[in-house]
Parts: sequence; structure tokens; C-alpha cells
Amino acid sequence: MLLSEHIAKLIEEMIEEGEGSTNVRRNDLAQRLGCVPSQVSYVISSRFTPERGYITESRRGGGGYIRIVRVPMSKDEYLMHFFQAIGTSLSENEAKAYVRNLLENEVISAREASVIGAAVSASALGKLDAGAANIIRADIMRHILMTLMR
Repeated sequence: MLLSEHIAKLIEEMIEEGEGSTNVRRNDLAQRLGCVPSQVSYVISSRFTPERGYITESRRGGGGYIRIVRVPMSKDEYLMHFFQAIGTSLSENEAKAYVRNLLENEVISAREASVIGAAVSASALGKLDAGAANIIRADIMRHILMTLMR
């Protein structure tokens, strides 16, 4: 298991134990795992994002910590949250993260995830330059999310 996966798993366990939230002290966790604090920060900033259903807030100072909260939402709340978070441009990796999160939270079925993934894939948008593909991918995702909300 990669170190980043180990850090993420430990934080997820802490969130479970905290019934949906936890306070992470970067230095303490890094020392416990034998890594540098920046590795903990990287995992938090890349895996515990709003797109994945988490809110993070940082408290600086001597007793500083990073609070991570899993946001429980209804199906329509998840869809609306993602709709608003997409913006005007969406990379293939970002789209995959959205779809994976929706699937993991049982907002969409595996079949729907597969269809959405195909519609926003690089191969489906391959005739466009990267910038145009990202803009069109965002439009496609917003339209799909609107349709799922009906």
C-alpha cells in the first residue's frame, strides 16, 4: 500500500470513529506514520475535497489542526453540490473523481457511472483540443446532473 493510501485510510478511520468528523494534527499524524507533515497535507488537500463529500478547515497556531467533516447529503443535494462545483471547465480526472464519488455514495448506479464516464472521456472528446474538451466536458456533466435531478 502506498504511503498516501495509508494516510487516507487512517484519516477515514478517524472520521468514522468521530462519527463524521475529525481534527487532524499534521505533525502528530506525520510522526505516527513516519512521514513529513507535507505528505499529510497533500493527502488531505487531494482526497478530502468538496468533490468527494468533505469540508476541511485549517486552524493555525500552537494548537493548530485541520478539521475534516464528511457532509451527509441527500441524492439531490449531492447532485446540486456537484452541479455548482463544476465551473466552466472540467478535466477528465476531475470528472472521474465526481463520478467515483457519486457512485461510492450510491447517488448513481454502476451502469450510470459507466455511461457518464464514457460520455466525458478523452476518447469521446478526442477530436477537440484539450481546452475545448474541458469546457464541453463541464457542459456535458452539468446537463447529466440536471437530468439526474429530475
